Amino acid sequence: MYPVKVTAVAAPSRFNAAMILNRQRRVRVRPTLLEEFFARVRRTVGLPEEAVAICLVSDFAMARLNRRYRGKSGPTDVLSFPAASGGPKPKSRKIARKCARPSEPAVFRVPGNSSVVSSSSFLGDIAISPETARRNARRFRRPLDHELRILILHGVLHLLGYDHETDNGEMERLERRLRAKLLVRA
Repeated sequence: MYPVKVTAVAAPSRFNAAMILNRQRRVRVRPTLLEEFFARVRRTVGLPEEAVAICLVSDFAMARLNRRYRGKSGPTDVLSFPAASGGPKPKSRKIARKCARPSEPAVFRVPGNSSVVSSSSFLGDIAISPETARRNARRFRRPLDHELRILILHGVLHLLGYDHETDNGEMERLERRLRAKLLVRA
């Protein structure tokens, strides 16, 4: 978990009771669109509403998190903080099927452990820096809303146990398929 003081929690939207907290003020974001997209992501991969919390943070706060948890200086666009040690990893075929049939409950396996974790488990938290996202959106010539959606999806996949730095392209392929299904242009 990451240290963020929460003084007020926004009321649940009509889409879900999911938690997206905006703890930054420099970049204007449209929380309703993000909540709607986040709900679609969760339905697509079969996660319950309470499985993930997202916090939008300033570049300063993100740089502190990046230094503390990754040992890297400066802000990054997204960080994921798994609740379980090692983080649950989905069976790839199961997630692929979930893309086709979102009404089934998701089943995950914990790496290095044969036990199964149900989709009712809390996976963890995602921190996103809209300031860094805005810079990346400009660099890739896409709207900020699209960049934020990409980061939400990317963060969820990390919480599911995928790691693009070590998985020989598995996460990237799945992310491309999910972007297409969820209609997010890269």
